[in-house]
Formats: sequence, structure tokens, C-alpha cells
Amino acid sequence: MPSQEVARDVKSPSRTSGKRPDPTSGVSMPDLVRYRAAVADLLIEVAGHAGPDDLPKLETILTDRMTGPELGTVLGTLPGGAAEAAARLRLEVRDYRPNNRSSARDLSALIRIFLLSRIDIMWWGHLPGYPTDAALWNSPELVDLDALRRNGVLRFRYRRQADSLVSRAARAAERRIWPHRTPRTAGLRFARTRPEVVALLNQLAVDFARRRTGPTPPLWVTSLARSLEHQHRLRALGYAAMLPSGHCLGYAVDIEMSWFRRFDAHGLLAALLLERQGWGDVNVIDEGQAWHVCVSPRAASRLRRDFRTALGG
Repeated sequence: MPSQEVARDVKSPSRTSGKRPDPTSGVSMPDLVRYRAAVADLLIEVAGHAGPDDLPKLETILTDRMTGPELGTVLGTLPGGAAEAAARLRLEVRDYRPNNRSSARDLSALIRIFLLSRIDIMWWGHLPGYPTDAALWNSPELVDLDALRRNGVLRFRYRRQADSLVSRAARAAERRIWPHRTPRTAGLRFARTRPEVVALLNQLAVDFARRRTGPTPPLWVTSLARSLEHQHRLRALGYAAMLPSGHCLGYAVDIEMSWFRRFDAHGLLAALLLERQGWGDVNVIDEGQAWHVCVSPRAASRLRRDFRTALGG
């Protein structure tokens, strides 16, 4: 379960719901390159302090580095600033318990995912997010993927979460008979996202199809928009569901990666995602089986126009 301080802070949208200047205006693409390099350097430093007896030393390292100049360019723009981000990460570290569900296989992975996900929050943390499942379902900002799929708009694939005993039994039987036919994922609880994300995924899917060789399935999506309510469910189950999260703001997506190793296509897909990150269009986090991708403000307006064009409007 998440620490009460983290849960209380994230359940209240008052911190981030007000109007404020764009926090990214002073953060350049070279700044982001330096930030990601600083995260990599920090991970080398903390690697030797991952045991339970090293926790005080680890927390000191995190606080010193996160409130210092190397990481401060990004962390200083967050709601609450670098000091609050450091306090939040210390709580995440104290609560961390390794398990097979989490993409954070160890403390170093948890720290890496947390720090890289702060880029998402730098971009979109001024938005309130979706506090409940009902708020997400009813949000006019989000589009319904099922309807878009029926209309032939989507170039990527996904599957819905099995929501009955019959459908779960059918899914289990399918996995026994065709164990590698589809990725091993629960499926989408919410087949909803922002139009910008749909446009990005369609473009990635087209690029992937053009560049791949041999029989390779289309791009596969494993998670899109989530409510804060659902994010807390995932945390309770042991997943590395960060708070705040780009998923809860509608701008993040998880893309299946491990399954494409069977087709020797994972390297190409990774290169496409990192290419988009190099352009400044997205933030990318390697989370093992799936890679987390968040649309940047730099790309959002163009992607919204691309979505409207795809719909003929």
C-alpha cells in the first residue's frame, strides 16, 4: 500500500488544478538530455546502497542529488519543487517491496522510473487529472478507442480487459492453446485516451510497419489513460504505478515491447521510440515488458491537428 502522505497528496487535485505559467518554458531539449544523463549517473551511485541497512545513506544521496543543480532544472519546475519530489521518492523507496508484477525489479529501477516520469509531470503536472473512474469515462477530453476501431481509424492493436468469468476463462484457454499469439497482458481497463496519443500511436504504427522486415504484428498498446482511483488499485497490487502519473493526465501510453522479441522487432520499435524522444515529441521510459511513452507539449498541438485530419475534419 502507498504511504499515507503520498496517497493524501495525490488524491487532492488542489495542488495542480490552478492556472499557472508553462513550467517547461525554460527547459530546453539539451536540458532534458543532461537530466537523463544525470539520472543515469545517479543510478551508478545508488547501485552500491540497495540493501536494507543502506537505506539512510541511500536517502541522503537521493536528497542531495535531487535538490542539486544537475537534476534541479527539471525537478525544480514540478509542483512543490525538487524538495517535494525528493520527499516523495524517499517514501517510494521506503515502501518498495520487490514482486513479479512490478516493472521496478529492484530499487535502482524504481528510482529510474520515478525520476524519468517526472519529465511527464513537468510537462503536464499543472492539470488536475482524473480522480475517479467515472470522471475518466465521462471526460470530454478523451476519445473512445473502441469507436475509432470500429470506424477503421486505428493502425495499432489492443485488447480490452476480460470483465466476466466467461471471458476470463476464454482468455485463459486461448493462452494455453496459443501461448504466444498475443502479449501476456491483462488488457485495457479504459480504452480511452487523448486525441494526441491516438495520432502518435497511429504514426508509430505506420512507421513500424514500413520499416520492419518479415511477418511482424502491428504495434500493440497495453495501457492508456487511468484514473487516480485505478492508479491506487495498481499500487495496492504491487505495480510500479507512479504518483502523479502521465497516465492519470491522459497523455501517457504503455507500448508492448517484450512480445516483439519473438519477431526480432523489439530493437526497431525501441529505435523508433527513442527517435521520437530525440525530436522532443515524447518522453520514453524502458519499463521492461512495456515501454512508457508520454506526449510532450511541443508535439501536442501538431498531433491534435493530425488526429482531426485523420477523421476528415
